[in-house]
Amino acid sequence: MPRKAVLLLNLGSPDSTQVSDVRRYLRQFLMDERVINTRAWVRWMVVHLAILPRRPIRSAEAYSRVWTEEGSPLIVTSRRFRDRVAEKVGVPVYLGMRYGNPSTDAAIEQAKADGIDELLIVPLYPHYAMSSYESALVCATDAIARLHPGMRYEVVQPFYRDADYIDALLDQSEPYLKGEWDYLLFSFHGIPESHLRMGDPSHAHCLCRSDCCEVEHPAHATCYRHQCFETVRAFVRAAGIPADKYGVSFQSRLGREPWLRPYTDQILESLPSKGVKKLLVICPAFVTDCLETLEEIAMEGKETFLGAGGESFAQIPCLNLNERWIEWMVSRIRGFETAQR
Repeated sequence: MPRKAVLLLNLGSPDSTQVSDVRRYLRQFLMDERVINTRAWVRWMVVHLAILPRRPIRSAEAYSRVWTEEGSPLIVTSRRFRDRVAEKVGVPVYLGMRYGNPSTDAAIEQAKADGIDELLIVPLYPHYAMSSYESALVCATDAIARLHPGMRYEVVQPFYRDADYIDALLDQSEPYLKGEWDYLLFSFHGIPESHLRMGDPSHAHCLCRSDCCEVEHPAHATCYRHQCFETVRAFVRAAGIPADKYGVSFQSRLGREPWLRPYTDQILESLPSKGVKKLLVICPAFVTDCLETLEEIAMEGKETFLGAGGESFAQIPCLNLNERWIEWMVSRIRGFETAQR
């Protein structure tokens, strides 16, 4: 029987809040051709001349606002999640970050040293995007080809409308939904509109018609926007939330080109004038709380909303160590464990 293991993949974090570490992390992240998808020399110029001279200072300050005594919230929680899952399954569980440490290469090296023959790769991204799911997966498969070419692998596909994933989101949200609130905002990480069009095999559907995400099309298999809307539809249907009580927006845009709209910061500023005084925000694209949820939403977003006239604001935590989320992962691993070759 082959020796099996699991590899969990996530985005990553700087090693510390030092500007030098943040600059190193941002360089690795932004030089990824799937993040800034332009010609290599243009990407180099943009990253090294326009972004890295100043942005690491601002980003280091932002990271310092959410950093814990144990380190990056994303890394700390991801390791705890890995450990909780590993306690419940009969195979090793490794953790690899697309950028920074613990690296994906290091995880593959460890799997090789442990004599692993077969790997279940789990990108911790519910929705498909070139700059997240695809980039992490390509990084892992390239590492396998270089470091352990004899190892077989399977890949968990995006789980944006998986019933158990939606159930875990509902379970995590329940304490907040039971309280007093006027409106629930689903804030997803944004991507450039150009990424969406690139993923459309027909080049004639995505963003070419107002109902492109509702009309069935092969592009939906890799359409981030459609998959985000599918998560929202499944959630509000299960929770019984009426159409006038929720909305969708996209955060974390970078640069000047158009990204998916509407933008979260603009929505947060406009909601109080529309009568929304008590707001809940959930970020389903992230399974682990990180800079984008803890600082950009729970801190900056809250300040924007309250400053515009809102009265109360709460960010529903990501799945993190939610028991149903852990069981979701365990159930997929057990199926992989028991599969016969």
